[in-house]
Amino acid sequence: MSDAEKTLETIHKFRKAGFYVEIDDFGKGYSSLSLLKDIEVDMLKIDMDFLKKTKDEIKSIVILESIITLTKNLGIDVITEGVETKAQVDSLNQLGCSLFQGYYFSKPISVPEFEKKYS
Repeated sequence: MSDAEKTLETIHKFRKAGFYVEIDDFGKGYSSLSLLKDIEVDMLKIDMDFLKKTKDEIKSIVILESIITLTKNLGIDVITEGVETKAQVDSLNQLGCSLFQGYYFSKPISVPEFEKKYS
């Protein structure tokens, strides 16, 4: 995002060509709330750090719920990465998130393994 104007133009071209645009690792690094007002994005992937144990679990839950609510209000799909337990799936469902990625569902597999398993 060092050249925001060029990046926004490129993203617009991708979407116009039919690509689905996702912000990965939201809540960490270069992702910020200001991006959401300027970027045409289809999905936001919540960083797995929000699922890790922390001193203040309540703050973590409030932040997760706020991000999920915000994305819904903006018409953006949301997925949470790093989901490893049924308890996490249940908690995220209660917060309004219904898309997940993580070892709870599958460890990374090769394309041939995927095709064999899901074709």
